[in-house]
Amino acid sequence: MLKIGITGGIGTGKTIVSRMFALLGVPVYDADTRAKWVMHHDRELRQELQEAFGGATFTAAGELDRAYLASVVFNNPPQLERLNALVHPHVGKDFEAWAALHAHKPYVLKEAALMYESDSWRQLDQVIVVSAPLHLRMKRLLKRDTHRTEADIKAIIARQMSEEEKLRRAQHIIYNDDEHLIIPQVLALHELFSRAQA
Repeated sequence: MLKIGITGGIGTGKTIVSRMFALLGVPVYDADTRAKWVMHHDRELRQELQEAFGGATFTAAGELDRAYLASVVFNNPPQLERLNALVHPHVGKDFEAWAALHAHKPYVLKEAALMYESDSWRQLDQVIVVSAPLHLRMKRLLKRDTHRTEADIKAIIARQMSEEEKLRRAQHIIYNDDEHLIIPQVLALHELFSRAQA
């Protein structure tokens, strides 16, 4: 079974592309969603988070206090790095366990915003990068994330690996730029990955 990564900067449309693969019957692991689940349910990680960021990391009811954690790591790169260093290895283990459940499939997809930054690409056979020009990403994000300003979005983009570097590292690129049709690109890759494991 092939393990394929799918990534791209904020606003490139990687989630839409992942959903297209899912419609084709491909199992898709959403790393961001699973990270939240793992932070809630992995006892070892819960302990590590409390030791690193204090007892207020979880509420009295045992729920992760995301607002508190965000206030600690937001605009604090060393603390954000510390958080990621704790969370990513546990998400990596969760992905491996999940992938084993789908071993009968030709391939699975792992969608992650920070695939290269977290080193999770090392678990994968190939990586797809979804690409879109910056002006289009900004337009999409301002429409989608009405709570964010243009400055907020630029700050998020500045913290992510550059588009150029992601494209350089990718084995496959899907262009979501309003000039290329997405579905034919997805179908071509689906056929390629399915045939490779036939």
